[in-house]
Amino acid sequence: MAAARLNGKVALVTGGGTGIGAAIARRFVESGASVVITGRRLEPLTQLSDEIGCTALSCDVGDMDDCIAVISETVRLHGGLDILVSNAGILCEGSVTEQDLGEWQKTLDTNVSGVMHMARAALPALLKRPSSAIINISSVSGISSGTGMSSYVTSKTAVVGLTRSLALDYGPKGVRVNALCPGWVRTPMSDDEMMILAINKGISVAEATEATTRHLPLRRMAEPDEIASCAEFLGSDDSSFITGSVLVADGGGAAVDVGTLVFDS
Repeated sequence: MAAARLNGKVALVTGGGTGIGAAIARRFVESGASVVITGRRLEPLTQLSDEIGCTALSCDVGDMDDCIAVISETVRLHGGLDILVSNAGILCEGSVTEQDLGEWQKTLDTNVSGVMHMARAALPALLKRPSSAIINISSVSGISSGTGMSSYVTSKTAVVGLTRSLALDYGPKGVRVNALCPGWVRTPMSDDEMMILAINKGISVAEATEATTRHLPLRRMAEPDEIASCAEFLGSDDSSFITGSVLVADGGGAAVDVGTLVFDS
């Protein structure tokens, strides 16, 4: 990690209390940024803020008024905003015929409209700062699909499209916008999924994790800090000529030709 890569920057991370969001917040603080973390549950936010010395604010990204309020408070506390990381997201499973319609709408409200709400609220502040950046956390599900994940795949694909639209509209005004697409990351969410897989297959959690990652070239999940380092790069001036891009951090999964896996010994 470059020392003080984000020195003097003000960053806001949605969904910042746990998992990837918490790792990004920690990384940004270590890199010299003043960080605000938001989420719907205050307990994990305050625990992290006490640990790393950032500001914790409650916010539901599905509520436009909440987003406007949290940006206003960030600017009041820190004098401006340089980096927005839209990380808040939910996962509800189900194919189109199985998906609960309420869960479908909730997924789109959080994962897509939430990203738009935060960008809409933050852009007036971002436009006042040189070298400002938006980092939208999508997923490998934004470029490929798993079974029974219709709403999640749809939402994360939409985030990639929204990222490109934002990059085109606001690049001429000095705001860079990129999407970060993680694959499997060792987080509470993936821990839950491995537990469910282990129970369904009658195997251990370690065996479930090994089976899940066996076709990835790196043969493992990422640690949250590895994804945080990608976000740090996209938020820093080291990526000053990168916008409208999709950075895939998936252990090489996108490089695999699934049609040849049958030949894998």
